[in-house]
Amino acid sequence: MAATKLVIVESPAKARTIAKFLGKGYKVEASQGHVRDLPKSQLGVDVENDYEVKYITIHGRGKILTKIRKEAKNASRIYLATDPDREGEAISWHLAQTLGMDMEAPCRIEFHEITKKAIANALQSPRKLDMGLVDAQQARRALDRLVGYKISPLLWAKIKKGLSAGRVQSVATRMVVDREEEIEAFIPEEYWDITAHAILPNARGRKTTFKARLVTLDGEKAVLNNAEDAEKALQRVENAHFAVYSVKHGEKRKQPAPPFTTSSLQQEAGRKLNFTTQKTMQVVQQLYEGVDLEKEGTQGIVTYIRTDSVSVSAEALSAVREYIGEEYGEAYLPESANVFKGRSNAQNAHEAIRPTDVRRTPESIKASLTKEQFQLYRLIYSRFIASQMTNALYDTMTMEIGGDGVGLRFYGEHRKFAGFTAVYEEGSDDAAENSETTLTQLNEGDPVTIQEVNSDQHFTQPPARFTEASLVRMLEEKGIGRPSTYAPTITTIIARGYVMRENKRLFPTELGRMVTNVMTQYFAPIVDTEFTAQMEEQLDTIEEGNVEWKQVLRDFYPSFSEMLEEAEKAVEKIELREEPSDEVCDKCGAQMVYRVGRFGKFLACPNFPDCRNTKPVLNYIDTSCPKCGGRLLEKTSRKNRKFFGCEHYPECDFVSWEMPVDERCPKCGTYMTLKRNRKGEEWHLCANETCRYRTEAKTEETQEE
Repeated sequence: MAATKLVIVESPAKARTIAKFLGKGYKVEASQGHVRDLPKSQLGVDVENDYEVKYITIHGRGKILTKIRKEAKNASRIYLATDPDREGEAISWHLAQTLGMDMEAPCRIEFHEITKKAIANALQSPRKLDMGLVDAQQARRALDRLVGYKISPLLWAKIKKGLSAGRVQSVATRMVVDREEEIEAFIPEEYWDITAHAILPNARGRKTTFKARLVTLDGEKAVLNNAEDAEKALQRVENAHFAVYSVKHGEKRKQPAPPFTTSSLQQEAGRKLNFTTQKTMQVVQQLYEGVDLEKEGTQGIVTYIRTDSVSVSAEALSAVREYIGEEYGEAYLPESANVFKGRSNAQNAHEAIRPTDVRRTPESIKASLTKEQFQLYRLIYSRFIASQMTNALYDTMTMEIGGDGVGLRFYGEHRKFAGFTAVYEEGSDDAAENSETTLTQLNEGDPVTIQEVNSDQHFTQPPARFTEASLVRMLEEKGIGRPSTYAPTITTIIARGYVMRENKRLFPTELGRMVTNVMTQYFAPIVDTEFTAQMEEQLDTIEEGNVEWKQVLRDFYPSFSEMLEEAEKAVEKIELREEPSDEVCDKCGAQMVYRVGRFGKFLACPNFPDCRNTKPVLNYIDTSCPKCGGRLLEKTSRKNRKFFGCEHYPECDFVSWEMPVDERCPKCGTYMTLKRNRKGEEWHLCANETCRYRTEAKTEETQEE
């Protein structure tokens, strides 16, 4: 019997997909990620012996390695097919060492999509292991171990057990803490806007209105800082006689966004699908590794998912341009392919994230995908198609209106050609009001009649708290971390209790503030964004072969060791302030306190360890149970999804994914639920799926009236 060729990948899902492509003559095995790592029980980096690293087989990987060794012994050839990045290269290197392979042999194959053609091409051109990538990963791992294993025990001793510090997670936590301090220190300033509703007769004798904004008073910019100034300005607008001073017509072009990188996908999935960064990466990993499609079998339907590149292969560009011409027409196809400029610090080792086959539309495979897979695939697919379409075109008008020393301005824009927006438009963290309007038909010298004038009070707003999406964007802009690190970093700082997520926004906890305070005071470079970004650049130079990887450790550790020594002497024991509650411990009678654990806030007895009583924090809402009249609780499902249930469960089994309100539907009598859009507008919606009657939400002000 002829010996088979062995292909080693990382995940079992990927192994199953590739095995179906290769068929007989090949055996595909999965390492299930790293097989060797630094030991958990010790530092693993010998700082006294030129930073020699100690690798051991990861607990639980012994059986996997035994199976791979057995297959390798009988194989005619071994191909290492782990992911095409630093981590993947390091996994291949560890496997090659464990299997006793020739390190100079061409054993490494690389592909950026899991399709039959891509795998076949990769097998035709194996290469040697890239030691630049391997050494960059070793340096990163050693740096993270030194920081984590040296600072964490200090935090345990000075604050509390179970805390951790990390090169990237500490910077991310500091960003959230700094933003919260900015918000707390912010002093709002009052300002007013004056809006005039002008009336415009048209050719049919009807009248239309448009809004113009006050911009100047007596030739100077109108600055209204209080109600008195606003009232004077309003009266001047009401009493002035206006005519059109100038009309400027223009054209605005809106360009499509580039196809997704890891970072931009995490941001957009957060905005449009309400996915966390972790969920986005879980679902897109499934799309990359392969899904079982009707008629096609198992296919990887998107390209490699850990990338900071916006480039696209010539073959994919040709295919998408042909598709756009056929489906949308020549008007939607640019003369030449759109080319996008990536970030200056992008590695550009891969393509952008795109569908592996542009003919595989989301609707055509919807039946084979879960709801979340379909949503994310549609997002990736639409963004890619739109990225190679023509610009959207808008007619714009800026009209200056003046009279009696008062200057008003009207600006409007109207889309005249959809271009790429026929397929996709990019979201934003804070949705702005749509500025598209119907343009007026006025000329210079035409009189303008003001029908109504309104004054609106505003206050300057503090910077917005981070969402996961905006924190990822900030980390990327600052050059901190790499595509593969964003999701695990945010997951870690939430799991450690340093940061809380509420209504999509990130808040620092008291614990997060304390840890950041210690880190900022005694380990300033570790939590300095510029220092961390420079460290990432040094890892890039190792990858390029310009710096020996241990030299980075030699440069870093001596000064870090001095900081550590100083901190151990100077940092005093910090007592965590415990927030008292109204709850009495039913075991010893003490007043229970709020504590933060891995899964958020909980109630604990202050007499621990003598009394170990704990209770969950019950969040009641101001609505009665529609079934039994009891109080309703806000709860969290096992999949971390919020829902509402009755306090009398299991006697009362009422449950709702949407927040109920104390209002009954006037049409069918079912309870109503609260709905809110991205702009913060609220309404009440009937919970009955066959009714869904909608009514405007009553504000407190309305109820008082």
